[in-house]
Amino acid sequence: MNRWVAGARPRTLPASVIPVAVGTAVAVAQGEAIWWRAAAALVVSVAIQVGTNYANDYSDGKRGTDAVRVGPVRLVASGLASPEAVKRAALLSFGLAAIVGLVLASVAGWWLIAVGAACLAAGWLYTGGPRPYGYAGLGEVFVFVFFGLVATTGTAYVQLGRITGLALLASVPVGLLAVALLVVNNLRDIPGDTTAGKLTLAVKLGAPATRILYSGTIATAFAAVALIAVVRPWALLALAAVPLAVPPVRRVLAGEAGRGLVAVLQATGRLQLAFGVLLAAGIAL
Repeated sequence: MNRWVAGARPRTLPASVIPVAVGTAVAVAQGEAIWWRAAAALVVSVAIQVGTNYANDYSDGKRGTDAVRVGPVRLVASGLASPEAVKRAALLSFGLAAIVGLVLASVAGWWLIAVGAACLAAGWLYTGGPRPYGYAGLGEVFVFVFFGLVATTGTAYVQLGRITGLALLASVPVGLLAVALLVVNNLRDIPGDTTAGKLTLAVKLGAPATRILYSGTIATAFAAVALIAVVRPWALLALAAVPLAVPPVRRVLAGEAGRGLVAVLQATGRLQLAFGVLLAAGIAL
């Protein structure tokens, strides 16, 4: 069982939890939270991410992309699970997201089915299918859209019944910190991805520019807090997470590489979690 927990990449899950927390905070601020819908949105968000992680493991393992890597274990590449078993795990996770998503759509609007279908397709096609967008340098764009804009505003929508400017604005720093996770992950993997022909944005930009991108993404996320604070002043609480941003940014700009970036990835996850909790609290107050 532990191998399946590891394969789900639990340290990356703040990327799916924080948008729901922030979206629910928007609902509290602009109307009233409907807690069972918030819980359902959390299940959908986490299940999609876990499914995406398994799908990524399956597709990269089949392609041989993970044959040489310095990051956390991958089930297929390491031989801990067969490709078909990992594929089933991905489909089961996506299936859970679809079932719970249908329940939400039945009360919040059937058009959400199209949004959910797009989320599932994005999860599978990141590294799956004949032309995976993750291999074409588009991963960061999709992460920002789906783990930022869609997840945050979608969570607020299923509780408020409308899309609001605050939800859209709050989704920006949420999406940017999710992007930062992917950027540092891909920075670490530049050597292996280059060999495997996986043209991530990091491979295309090169390590020096990717280091600047990582730092700029985090800085912009904090800058966005000032805009949110115009309408929700307590959002400035999120700035208390700045001390958590300094060490990983410093290490990346100093040239940290290889296994050293695993620790940076973990630190970025902690930053994202702390920032998101503080931002959600500030918006709700």
